[in-house]
Amino acid sequence: MSATERQQRLLEIGDRIAAAASRSGRSQDDVTLIAVSKTFPEDAILEIADAGQRAFGENKVQELIAKTDSLGTGTTARPLEWHFIGHLQRNKAKDVVGRAALFHALDSERLGRELQKRLAAIDATMACLIQVNVSGEDSKFGVNPQDLDALLDALASFDRLQVKGLMTLASPAPDPELVRQEMVRMRELAYRAADRLNDGKPLLSMGMSGDYEVAIEEGATHVRIGSAIFGAR
Repeated sequence: MSATERQQRLLEIGDRIAAAASRSGRSQDDVTLIAVSKTFPEDAILEIADAGQRAFGENKVQELIAKTDSLGTGTTARPLEWHFIGHLQRNKAKDVVGRAALFHALDSERLGRELQKRLAAIDATMACLIQVNVSGEDSKFGVNPQDLDALLDALASFDRLQVKGLMTLASPAPDPELVRQEMVRMRELAYRAADRLNDGKPLLSMGMSGDYEVAIEEGATHVRIGSAIFGAR
């Protein structure tokens, strides 16, 4: 796929994000598009950045390391912001600290404790989202909705973690309307937890290439879109 084709896709997705936000009484500026760049080379990332895209998502630690080492946070004219959106093993927590502007998949007290230790060692903080397994699928990571309060309690003492909201992966479905109720449930969970999160107004990361418009209509503040921008992997 050419740079022009990718940039055109990005513009079209921006228009659809704006329309979905308007339908929910919000502005396009209320929604952060994360271009999921996993498996794609650096030149593809820079093509998208040239069209104005800032936030990029990786779900493998080694790719995050390689790309942040090479590209960093970009330039003033072409700024880059990295999000880690994949499952993180505790023994790799040190590799995400200092690289990710937002970690989307905090799913246990044990991982939180490890991140707290690593962040304290470099006198830093990190913004995080708690991953919730709203679909109930055994194959997915994330805390069960009924255990969210307990995890929030457990993480409350970790002062290096700025828990700002929730993230989920909805069930795979041919029609995004089939997962709307999962999105509604996530919005309800986020706002119920709002007074226990950093900054009060919860972030909500949900929606991918096949269902991001429904996710935005139901309150998503971050959508993670890969193939619809970059093409098939």
